[in-house]
Amino acid sequence: MLEHWKKHRYLWSLIGVSVLSLIAGLIIAANFNWTNPLSAKSDVPIIGGVPSFADLAQTTSPSVVNISTTKKVRGGGRVFDFFRGQRDRRNPMDDFFDRFFGDDQPQPRQYKQKSLGSGVIIDADGHILTNNHVVEDADEIKVLLTTNKEFDAKVIGRDPKTDLALIKIKSGKGLQPIKLGNSDELRVGDWVVAIGNPFGLDHTVTAGIVSAKGRVIGAGPYDNFIQTDASINPGNSGGPLINLKGEVVGINTAIFAQGQGIGFAIPINTAKDLISQLKEKGKVTRGWLGVMIQKVTPDLAKSFNLKDESGALVGDVTQGGPAEKAGIKSGDIISEFDGKTIKEMNDLPRLVAAVPVGKVVEVKVLREGKPLIFKVQVQELDDKMVASGRSQTKDALGLAVQELTPELARRFRMDYEPGILIVQVKEGSPAEEAGVQEGDIIKEVNRKPVKDLKTYYNQISSVKKGANVLFRIKRGGMNLFLSLPVNG
Repeated sequence: MLEHWKKHRYLWSLIGVSVLSLIAGLIIAANFNWTNPLSAKSDVPIIGGVPSFADLAQTTSPSVVNISTTKKVRGGGRVFDFFRGQRDRRNPMDDFFDRFFGDDQPQPRQYKQKSLGSGVIIDADGHILTNNHVVEDADEIKVLLTTNKEFDAKVIGRDPKTDLALIKIKSGKGLQPIKLGNSDELRVGDWVVAIGNPFGLDHTVTAGIVSAKGRVIGAGPYDNFIQTDASINPGNSGGPLINLKGEVVGINTAIFAQGQGIGFAIPINTAKDLISQLKEKGKVTRGWLGVMIQKVTPDLAKSFNLKDESGALVGDVTQGGPAEKAGIKSGDIISEFDGKTIKEMNDLPRLVAAVPVGKVVEVKVLREGKPLIFKVQVQELDDKMVASGRSQTKDALGLAVQELTPELARRFRMDYEPGILIVQVKEGSPAEEAGVQEGDIIKEVNRKPVKDLKTYYNQISSVKKGANVLFRIKRGGMNLFLSLPVNG
């Protein structure tokens, strides 16, 4: 036996250590309260180590509705019109079609265009929160509940700038409104559930996590999206993003076309700030400061001797606006507005917009390194402008424009002159079809000079739907005339 031990002493030693480790592990396990980190912090059941959202989906689904809309649109005339160019932009094939089919154009016929979306019931009176783009310009709105009961709905209020809308149905009793949560409490990594009507597949439930907060995706001046990897597809628009408490924390609104598993939702706190105005007035009134702002880049921070890139740089001040009257100047760095710190440029438009019209607020700025405080009386934002003075996309033309300033001229390496700078052209828009390009400077609209945004928007708004607007633009030192159809 002794000889056997000596011969296999290393093997026996290994076995002994393993046995002792196993015994120690069993003792620890018997005295330790093993819990799943997810189940410890939520009410979601854990089945086989995987969270189950079945109870959550069953409880909240009756609050989610399917929305179908119908609107009348005018289509083209003959089939071969598909192959033709625009009337004022002919190509060699146009002569071919004119020769064989004639150049007479029949009146476009009218047909019904249908679309699908989602919404969420927020009170027992039948108010439903959804996206503006789901119900905009709709002639008929139908709402389908989980009970398969269908109701006509009417628009109570819309806010295109945040893409939110409030509609209402008359259903009597039996509605199950959902609780609105606090989107500020969301953390990156929190579980969320999306319920909606993707591709017409009613009450589809998908789950994921909060991927990011405060995303700016270029959708509008008040971008502040929740990014999630819970599947969001066409038809989900207007549906709720729900936390594990069964509360709405966002309204699903957009997908990222270039990637999968990336969706965006409007924070519910943004919606809660607007619901009362939509109910009472049918629209949202916002505050206006009257400044054109830009991001503080690392290079600009060095030039202005700043410690970091926080704040909003005032590129220009609107003449006669609240900021100018208070004494704010171009080159000031706005660091605080109404007691709230401006960490980055995009914070300012949202804060200004939320201030009641007429309120006097304190605005802290840095001017040549010195802190200054101004008292500014916030005015009402004109529908044709934005609170920050930044570029705004005009749906009728598909343009994002900005008043040309010396700073912008330097950025685009052009000589400064009064005019409206085109900073973005929407793909497939009337502007793109007409040949408008980014970097063009609009000098005239319908043969009238435009030097500021107010004049520009006044000219555009005076053009009737279906008519054309004539632009004189400057491009690379050359003047060009372009005609753009106004679709809406």
